[in-house]
Amino acid sequence: MAQPNHDPTAGDVLAPYLRSQATAFLRALRLHDESTGSGPDAAESGQAARGLRGAARRIAGSLGTFRGVTEPGWADGLRTELVWLSSTLADEHAYAARLSRLMEALQRLSAAPEVPAPRGGVTTSGALTVGSARAGALLERQLTLARTRAHSTTLQALGSARFHAVADAVAVLASEVPLDPVAARGRVTEVLVPLAAVTEGRLGAAVTALPATQETPYSAHEDGAWHEVRRLLRIHRYAREALGGDVTRLVTAGAALDVHRDASDAATASATAARTPRIAPATAYALGVLHADQRHAALAARRAFHDVWHPLPA
Repeated sequence: MAQPNHDPTAGDVLAPYLRSQATAFLRALRLHDESTGSGPDAAESGQAARGLRGAARRIAGSLGTFRGVTEPGWADGLRTELVWLSSTLADEHAYAARLSRLMEALQRLSAAPEVPAPRGGVTTSGALTVGSARAGALLERQLTLARTRAHSTTLQALGSARFHAVADAVAVLASEVPLDPVAARGRVTEVLVPLAAVTEGRLGAAVTALPATQETPYSAHEDGAWHEVRRLLRIHRYAREALGGDVTRLVTAGAALDVHRDASDAATASATAARTPRIAPATAYALGVLHADQRHAALAARRAFHDVWHPLPA
């Protein structure tokens, strides 16, 4: 009897993963085409868009990490188009989520018996309530306009020849993965694992370069470095998924970085709104309190990531 192969080839592992993600992409695309309008259809459309983004990012990330196992020209072209698509689809969702987050924060801060003032000290919620309604209306106007523009961009993208070419390429990928004939025959431990280790090393270096978080106050100038860690962590997680590894810790760490991204973007949005010409002092004050609240949330998310990534000894 033939002995089971405990070290499959790189192609045996990578090709099924890419095909499964291509199938998920096509399934989400079909759901998106079937769901239009508002109400329940809008919820299904949002779910479909998330499915498209997730599958597109996994395919693109895997094509980048394991580029040497595929046909490089094909992989580079498809990866570029999938990155374009996922970023385009993300904008509308991001504006909607940002508005929801800020509205919930305004309600929470207004209802609290005491809230922190933007420059320290404590004030009563009554002072905040005076300007919170106008602050909320201003944020809603600005972010709804941005979301509407992003929605139009998304519709144009999904109706473009460029998108249809991407969909056709993914449909081909669902049945046939263009692999390098030599590299694909190599063992997983000799080919895929070293390539995944390169991505893990980049992530480790980016995390090491982050500023200390435990006693350091929040600084928006550091957001870029944190966003880059989030991007590298996601790529590393996809590589681990392709290899069948445990990604529980990576998912938890990624969730903390998602909160950081959301909070930092919300803080930026509230600061932008506060710079609107000729707004009332009470409105500007409410936006300042909101800005401080989101900065605090971003700092808490940085510390949460640190606790996951560098847990204290038991």
